[in-house]
Amino acid sequence: MADPKGFLKFTRELPDTRRPEERISDYREIYQPFDESKTIEQAARCMDCGIPFCHSGCPLGNIIPEFNDAVFREDWALAYEILSSTNNFPEFTGRICPAPCEAACVLGINQPAVAIEHIEKAIAEKAFENGIIRPVPPAIRSGKKVAVVGSGPAGLAAAAQLNKAGHSVTVFERKDRIGGLLRYGIPDFKLEKNVVDRRLAVMEAEGIKFRTNADVGGNIPVKELNDSFDALILCGGSTIPRDLPIPGRELEGVHFAMDFLEQNNRRVAGDPIDPREVIMATDKHVVVIGGGDTGSDCVGTSNRHLAISVTQIELLSKPPEERAAETPWPLWPMMMRTSSSHEEGCERHWAILTKAFKGEGKKLKSLQLVDIEWKKNLDTGRHEFMEIDGTEREIPCDLALLAIGYLHPKHKGMLEGLGVELDERGNVKTSDYQTSVEHIFAAGDMRRGQSLVVWAISEGREAARAADLYLMGETMLEGKEASSFEIIK
Repeated sequence: MADPKGFLKFTRELPDTRRPEERISDYREIYQPFDESKTIEQAARCMDCGIPFCHSGCPLGNIIPEFNDAVFREDWALAYEILSSTNNFPEFTGRICPAPCEAACVLGINQPAVAIEHIEKAIAEKAFENGIIRPVPPAIRSGKKVAVVGSGPAGLAAAAQLNKAGHSVTVFERKDRIGGLLRYGIPDFKLEKNVVDRRLAVMEAEGIKFRTNADVGGNIPVKELNDSFDALILCGGSTIPRDLPIPGRELEGVHFAMDFLEQNNRRVAGDPIDPREVIMATDKHVVVIGGGDTGSDCVGTSNRHLAISVTQIELLSKPPEERAAETPWPLWPMMMRTSSSHEEGCERHWAILTKAFKGEGKKLKSLQLVDIEWKKNLDTGRHEFMEIDGTEREIPCDLALLAIGYLHPKHKGMLEGLGVELDERGNVKTSDYQTSVEHIFAAGDMRRGQSLVVWAISEGREAARAADLYLMGETMLEGKEASSFEIIK
């Protein structure tokens, strides 16, 4: 362990953020530099807790106490070796993961949890700075060829693992740049794209091939993949958004959140935007419908567009300020969370139903809302809501952004062409990541439904292991349940 008394000496401390009024004028990361000595102090807070529940809280099974100990001893090479044994992209998770590991931290029972997410980011950045992260192509190639469809976190993790096992990997991406959700779904103020490009350069140097503008089932026939590759890993994500089919849905000014975020990421990257398709929040009353992370990203982006007002509404009731009794430690707590985007300016409201979009001519001008009350149905055991009489009202709205989740992956094209079975939710059905077609595997949101980046990386790693086992009859790739790391002193 690190310092046995570290959790008594030091309290939780994170890097300061730039002032909200300053940072909304750009798309750079919001955090200020953090002295290395302070990161070491944060690692010192990790306790010798007997059973490290942070392991089970992390979807990747990161070996957290061990890399904290290495950071405390300033052995950054060992810290990265431990961290990268379970996590291919700590520079991503260290920035955008909600850190379920911290929710499960034993110290978090009665003190602020260890700053695990920040420490991950610090290890990754130190590893890049010191040349610890460098291309390491496999010494021997297996002679097997694998196609990975989708270049989001699941696809990139699967590609990295399969390449490590010696297979020749080609990643197919239907858009014009590699990165998937990392590239187009997450704003630059949370994840600057040079961070993604830096990792892609390493992967390419290790022998992974990337093909963009490659829509499998579209301009790339599925037969080409079946004929040219020994195995396929489907990591195309959950791409069909949940809609809100209420009166006025057809009005100009109602958009899916991801269309808004992707276009803005393209704008920040310097891409030209078709004037007929521009979605801007500038000088508008913006209402974000949906209270999750995607909705929060829409808030931060709208603030940077200099919207007149930004309001976020949520169908569910307002969560409690502290951990709810229904989600005791070490479970992920149901509680109120305020993001950096909310701090930049946003009105937030809960238990509200959107009844209709109202417009003048073809343009959206307001939303018709009503307050609701949630009650448990004693017969079914399910929670249901009722409208509260006398609370119906209209609020001004020129731009409504639907951030209410995703249903399932796109079925037409690739999935229908490959003939893989779907489950009852419309996702790709698998058994140990293998689909109904023997040589085809699936991972990430396409398989499990909409989830977190850290889950996507975990799924990509596990699917790669299953595919390696299928191709070779054995596998050198460890699964999450088997992950271990012995520190030799």
